Amino acid sequence: MDIFNRYAPFIQDFIYQNGWESLRAIQMAAGDAIFNTSENVLLSASTASGKTEAAFFPILTLFSEDMPTSVGAIYIGPLKALINDQFTRLNDLCAEADIPVWHWHGDVSQSHKSKMLKNPSGILQITPESLEAMLLRKHAAISRLFGDLRFIVIDEVHSLMRGDRGGQTLCLIERLSRMAGVNPRRIGLSATIGDPQKAGEFLSAGTGRGTIVPKIESKGTKWRLSMEHFYIQGPQASDGKPIANALPELDSVTDRAPDSADPGIGYIFEHTRGKKCLVFVNSREECEAVTTTLRQYCEAKQERDRFLIHHGNLSASYRETAEEIMKDDEQFQTTVTTATLELGIDIGRLERAFQLDAPFTVSSFLQRMGRTGRRGLPPEMWFVIREEMPEARAMLPTTIPWKLLQGIALVQSYLEERWVEPPAEGKLPFSLLFHQTMSTLASCGEMTAAELASRVLTLNQFKCISRDDYKILLRHMLENDHIQRTERGGLIVGIAGERIVNSFKFYAVFQENEEYTVRCGSHELGTIVKPPPAGDKIAIAGHVWIVEEVDRKRKLVYCEQVKGKVPAYFGECPGDINTKILERMRQVLREQKSFPYLMKNAAARLQQARHSADNSGSAYKPLICLGGDMWCLFPWLGTYAFLAMERFLKLRCGARLGLKGMDSSRPYFIQFKMKVSEQEFWQILHEEAAKPLDPMELLYPGEVPEFEKYDQYVPDELVRKGFAYGVLNISEMLARIENMNGNIK
Repeated sequence: MDIFNRYAPFIQDFIYQNGWESLRAIQMAAGDAIFNTSENVLLSASTASGKTEAAFFPILTLFSEDMPTSVGAIYIGPLKALINDQFTRLNDLCAEADIPVWHWHGDVSQSHKSKMLKNPSGILQITPESLEAMLLRKHAAISRLFGDLRFIVIDEVHSLMRGDRGGQTLCLIERLSRMAGVNPRRIGLSATIGDPQKAGEFLSAGTGRGTIVPKIESKGTKWRLSMEHFYIQGPQASDGKPIANALPELDSVTDRAPDSADPGIGYIFEHTRGKKCLVFVNSREECEAVTTTLRQYCEAKQERDRFLIHHGNLSASYRETAEEIMKDDEQFQTTVTTATLELGIDIGRLERAFQLDAPFTVSSFLQRMGRTGRRGLPPEMWFVIREEMPEARAMLPTTIPWKLLQGIALVQSYLEERWVEPPAEGKLPFSLLFHQTMSTLASCGEMTAAELASRVLTLNQFKCISRDDYKILLRHMLENDHIQRTERGGLIVGIAGERIVNSFKFYAVFQENEEYTVRCGSHELGTIVKPPPAGDKIAIAGHVWIVEEVDRKRKLVYCEQVKGKVPAYFGECPGDINTKILERMRQVLREQKSFPYLMKNAAARLQQARHSADNSGSAYKPLICLGGDMWCLFPWLGTYAFLAMERFLKLRCGARLGLKGMDSSRPYFIQFKMKVSEQEFWQILHEEAAKPLDPMELLYPGEVPEFEKYDQYVPDELVRKGFAYGVLNISEMLARIENMNGNIK
């Protein structure tokens, strides 16, 4: 109660009005850390545990006692939908104390933004991209807008810990703090932190402060978890077989999907009826395909359309409509979505989440399941794993149910060890360095190379980048007119650079494809890449449309809705899987343990996979002969260590092995032909691994592996270096070779 008594009266009234009988543990711990220390704070607790209120109750109390003379707190959210949702929640809370809450992103009206610029105060909610735009376009006003900034709250901080977008966010915070002459405390919020110490170090980088991570003793939460497997065609794995320890059917369903339905999609169709659910998929293409199929089943059964769609390429109106409908507890609709509904936004009394196939990370699994379990219900997720039935003559590696193993491994890694992916370390973010250099010059104007380096290279994200490498980058930028030298010897943005920084796409550091806006009459449907010619069909917003006209100059596609089904395409969507998950997948094959959430088909399919692995030795022997001189290597390594292994075999060992026809299914297995015996393979592998290895040796001649958005503007030698030293996980790869010698521990 000491924390409650410390709260401002309007906060106490808010708690009484909402019928809270006591504060939650996270709120008491946050209050103690924020009121009684000057450190940064990382609040990690389950979804719907009240983290937002835990952070803002003490912040608003401090503001009510000593009102900031500028914006006092910035809330950084990774998604517009999350900011819109939190804006409503914070507005209600702050209205009583007359503390303004502003939100700022691409869909917010200019009039609302203008009011904030005239009266900088209270709390500003903003995306990283909009903050970048503000620093660039409102540079002269930053000290006035943020001269008394005291807190920066970063929501869903885990989503920013493994890529350039997180690096950009921390760069922006550091740049803003320097411009405004402030050093605000950082408050991180997340439901999925695996290593609190590393996450705390990430949060506090460059602040000169430590991070307090309160230990919250949470009550044990029961999950409702199931995992079922379906072959897309043909009989199912459990047909005609008694399966021990498998879950029975979870619902009694009176109406069924159409007889000819895809079994996995039909299963989702049946078990969403009369309920409010989310169906998570791993790509926008799959999102469109699944939604279209489910709507076709509604039509075939003469039911009303009960399916919505939500992904990043849809127009704001489509996304917001889905969000509003899902918030209405009286409507029993199901939304098919990508990661856009994975984070934070409260969509009310959600009964069930489905996951089509396995996500790539434990963090995603936890976030997606955490969308459920509110309003007193337990968290509930149903995995639906689909695969084509292996052909009778299929080679061994393609007969293994990789997605099923991956799903089990993600769940078990968390249940057994509470393990979640740690922050990415050791990267050389040259793409981000180019971006922040351009942004700094565009906002600050002319400066010498030494002044520019002192502003940019001293940002904590670039601590691993040498001054020599920065000189190489600046010389390249001068040669390409991204920057130019003035008569006085200073640097400014060049003519080619102006075209880059003046594009609205400059604010984001995540990779974008060239997108075309799709319209039907006055309605904007969303965006696509690679539009087909007029007369062809496209899939977007869960329907099929015929293209009437493509305006390539204005990047517009005009279309009309038609019946039917076609695949959608929005650009590549690679997944990054950690080595920990691959190792747990191997263990799933080795052990005889049954998993209580497996239903009959999944249990039967796992039984088949284990039997096959035992017969072939593939769970113990990493190298298996597929017949003749065809071999298969199972490294059980994560995506970037696997990538290093592929290159090590081909570039360092290929000639000695007589390697031909290498074909990888990343990160599961590598097939190839070789001229040597199994014993000679291991001998050569160990001999080559014992020699000194320069990571640059694992690049192909002339290869420039552009991974990040601005790599195209970075000198080839730096792109190659960034890939070799910052992307390829060579240490994990060499450690695995050291432990492999015909068997794998």
